Amino acid sequence: MWLYLAVLVGLYYLLRWYRERQVVSLLQDKFVFITGCDSGFGNLLARQLDLRGLRVLAACLTEQGAEQLRNQTSDRLETVILDVTKTESIAAAAEWVKERVGDRGLWGLVNNAGICTPMAPNEWLTKQDFVKMLDVNLLGMIEVTLSLLPLVRKARGRVVNVSSVMGRVSLFGGGYCMSKYGVEAFSDSLRRELSYFGVKVAMIEPGYFMTNMTSPEVFNGSLQASWDQASPEIKELYGEKFVNILDGVSFWTVMKTSNLLTPSWSGNLSLMTNCMEHALTSCHPRTRYSAGWDAKFFYLPVSYMPTFLVDLMMYWGAPRPAKAL
Repeated sequence: MWLYLAVLVGLYYLLRWYRERQVVSLLQDKFVFITGCDSGFGNLLARQLDLRGLRVLAACLTEQGAEQLRNQTSDRLETVILDVTKTESIAAAAEWVKERVGDRGLWGLVNNAGICTPMAPNEWLTKQDFVKMLDVNLLGMIEVTLSLLPLVRKARGRVVNVSSVMGRVSLFGGGYCMSKYGVEAFSDSLRRELSYFGVKVAMIEPGYFMTNMTSPEVFNGSLQASWDQASPEIKELYGEKFVNILDGVSFWTVMKTSNLLTPSWSGNLSLMTNCMEHALTSCHPRTRYSAGWDAKFFYLPVSYMPTFLVDLMMYWGAPRPAKAL
């Protein structure tokens, strides 16, 4: 019996491997719009797809980022300035895309733009801290998608949304995890709705990767700023040691010590962009992609564990407030 089961599992993975190797034809005629191309995943993906011959439309937040990207790519790649928190900027970018794709439509939309700070215990934060995160990571993504869906539907193309393993298991306070939970929910409903029109929706759920947004300096600076704005009552409850960066007792140090961050592959951003490229170019893209070994073998299994076990892991593994019971 076990032999038959092993054969069936082997045949399943062989069939999946064969299906996923099939590539969409005429890639050189297809347009892909990517948000957040100033640096990180978006920047690398834009260069990667440009090398594949696709017509890349790269959205950057700054003109400096756009110019640097143009200098590193072919004349096929075009850039536009986009702030996903501003409706007028999204409308202008959508019109710009429409002018370029014409009747061919937009083959790929990659919602990559995002931020990851402030990330701190919820009590340290204000409503505006949550609003800032949701505006970029969720509401901006939704508005960009709705603005470009008619063009994607015309091409029977792809929507690729960058989520996170934190959209499966919420390990930190702040708006980041809830914004990624929202990305998951929006993508699930969108995938089912657009399946009637031949449009495929994929989610990328990366683990930890080292980018400009996830450096120790950014995390520690954001954590210190959140601590500074906390009320005296909260500071008394948590204590100075909880966030004392000068003494080395910081969020970053704790996470690094517990090996939840800075894995050996964290600098290899192509592990992430290869998933994004596959979602755009494969005839049979996956619904979800787990990028990074920590995503596959730690965060993903943890997301399926009983809640009380995850709570217990965090209770014993996370730093404790000074006046904890």
